[in-house]
Amino acid sequence: MQLRFSDKQKKVFMNGKKILFVSSELVPYLPENPVSLMSYEAPRMVNSNGGQIRIFMPRYGNINERRHQLHEVIRLSGMNLVINDMDMPLIIKVASIPKERIQVYFIDNEEYFKRKATFADSEGNLFPDNDERAIFFAKGVVETVKKLNWSPDIIHVHGWMASLLPLYLREYYADEPLFADSKIVTSIYNKSFEGELDGEMINKIAFDGIDKDQISSLSKPDYNNLLKVAADYSDAIILAAEEVAEDLKNHIDNLSKPVLPYVSLQEAEEAYTNFYNTEVLK
Repeated sequence: MQLRFSDKQKKVFMNGKKILFVSSELVPYLPENPVSLMSYEAPRMVNSNGGQIRIFMPRYGNINERRHQLHEVIRLSGMNLVINDMDMPLIIKVASIPKERIQVYFIDNEEYFKRKATFADSEGNLFPDNDERAIFFAKGVVETVKKLNWSPDIIHVHGWMASLLPLYLREYYADEPLFADSKIVTSIYNKSFEGELDGEMINKIAFDGIDKDQISSLSKPDYNNLLKVAADYSDAIILAAEEVAEDLKNHIDNLSKPVLPYVSLQEAEEAYTNFYNTEVLK
């Protein structure tokens, strides 16, 4: 039976809870789609019910910095992240979603995110360095949250560009005390790209000391396998689409982890509040 909460009960449940949202895409900075819309609605829901939030996304070159008033945060920038034995400078920018008073942190790097597109070129070909962009994004989020010294109760992941975050938190950053009690939730959306990322992706991750046997599915780095790895290292899963690939759905079913079935946007606030509090934070 679905529990129903009054607005007052939702505020009690969310009050003071800290939730880190890490997303591939977010409105109003990118066009509306299922990922970008729910990446906005879920934080808005938590924010309006008394929770504390932080949102992170990549600073793609097709985001209009002037219109959205992005500005660099010097105290958070200036670190180099090592990606496949290369030093890549980390730049952090911030902006606010005015009507919600929500601050968004943008992970930036000239090499990875300057191009005027998100995931693919004008002909629809995936960028050949999307794998490195995903690694950089995962590390950049964690390093920035460490600098903020902000320990989240829940880390909620949206979209495939963010899908390496659970793996890196549980393996590469396993000894980081700031995240020792954090619970990871991954939302699973419909397949959003065809084909595969770079075939060397598994070796680039292994360069960071992560055992290849634990991520063997990434020897074929397609959408479903990326999300399988995200699910493997998450504490709970939300099905954010009515239809999920059978192969991916079966993998999730076999994990014996809490799963929230698909709910409409109209039902999401109640369903997510219930799931966060009775399944994720139990």
